[in-house]
Amino acid sequence: MPLVLFTPDPSDTSTTTINGISFSIPALNAFHYALYSNNTISNGSECYLAFDGFRPSMLDNGTWLHATSCYIPYYGAGRRAVASIVFGVGFGLCVLGALMNLKKHGAQHLREDKRFKLVGRRWQWYWMLFVSACAMISLFTGVDVDRYYLQQMPIMLQTFFFTLTLPVALAAVWESIRHWGSWQERQLVDADPYGMPPSARHVRIQFYTPLVFYVLAWLTFFLTIPKPWSPIQKQNTPEQTRDIAIPAATDARAKAGALVAALAWAVIAFSLTHTLRTFHPGKPLLSALPKHLLLNLLFLALCTAYAIASSFSWSLALANQHVSIAYPFAMGYAPLLLILLTANVAGFRTENEDKQLIAQRGARGRAHDAELNLVKKPEWWGRNRAARFASDDERLGNMAGEAGGGRPTARAMEMGDMKVRQRSRSRSVRDPFRDESPERDRGTGTGMQARGSEVARGGNEASASMEVEATSQPAGPAPQQRIRSMLDV
Repeated sequence: MPLVLFTPDPSDTSTTTINGISFSIPALNAFHYALYSNNTISNGSECYLAFDGFRPSMLDNGTWLHATSCYIPYYGAGRRAVASIVFGVGFGLCVLGALMNLKKHGAQHLREDKRFKLVGRRWQWYWMLFVSACAMISLFTGVDVDRYYLQQMPIMLQTFFFTLTLPVALAAVWESIRHWGSWQERQLVDADPYGMPPSARHVRIQFYTPLVFYVLAWLTFFLTIPKPWSPIQKQNTPEQTRDIAIPAATDARAKAGALVAALAWAVIAFSLTHTLRTFHPGKPLLSALPKHLLLNLLFLALCTAYAIASSFSWSLALANQHVSIAYPFAMGYAPLLLILLTANVAGFRTENEDKQLIAQRGARGRAHDAELNLVKKPEWWGRNRAARFASDDERLGNMAGEAGGGRPTARAMEMGDMKVRQRSRSRSVRDPFRDESPERDRGTGTGMQARGSEVARGGNEASASMEVEATSQPAGPAPQQRIRSMLDV
């Protein structure tokens, strides 16, 4: 921006008048302030407006009063702002659609298989949410690009988040196409676990293709994102734009990142063709491939082409504050929005994969029953149909009634009480605790001891008489021993 020399006042050569306010020329020179042709006063780090109603004043110590920064929304909303609002609302709706599809298709209705992880069908929606968030931030910060008097933060944020959408969009489309191939394999394996013949080439491609793609996608990210972005906002003068902004936006890293993104797109296309050859050999492309995957691949190619073109041509780049909005919005934001819209519409139209597998298993079961002439019983057919509607207490009562209680419960008990008549007769009836010593060897006490001995003697005589009677009876043949418990052994 051309400098404007300070014009001394006729009455005082040490002062100058700017927009009706008197300034000290020595103070302005001491703090390296200069007046520019766009009616701003700046020293390289501070910038203030000095036209129309903006009338700042500076003290001798460098303090500014009633000053307004140059980096404020001064102009009205232009075409870029209107287009940013419209597209931002569209991406916001895509966020809602992606969340609904994530809940619908990410739900689990069957046991998870280690070959087909549940997170595998969620990744595409995660990446689409990331794309939508980056695009929304880029668009809503781009509203102030047309409104700022001098460019600063808005154009830098809009360019940064728009550049970030490219590697994320590559990952979103890759995951959708990769998961479609996994879904084809899952259906085949579910119908016949040995229906897919082992192929060393197929296994190698399945292993190395994701590695190659994510290496290229991360390389795109590291080439285009981690770099200084503040030079892009230096577009206040043609000299600044030529010397600072254009080299920063079209440097070698931007060109290399766009070309690597094209290689990543080629890997996605190769993976799609390999899936078609493996699971749908001989079928036409349009009949075997879902339409939304083919459209998303084409839209992604348009995004990649715009990234390459804008890295070589400043007139097409979104970082240019004077760019025609037809280029970045028609070739940059519109393909991204179409990718999200087609994916969300396809997600709404298709059913959860677990539910599809359940339906396919039911159809195969009915076909097998028809081949074997089996007729399936109706739902109400069954002796336990009433138990389906019983409460927990009723079910416990039914279980207790089935098991039984009381004497029937002890009917099969092995270690129960044994009756006396069921014991073996070969056992001795003698008391094992009886004292066999002669009476004369036993001492006789006095008092309670004597009385106890008499009682014991009387008991011994009674037991002896019972033994004589028992032995005097004729012994007949002993009955056969029946062992009823372990005590009889």
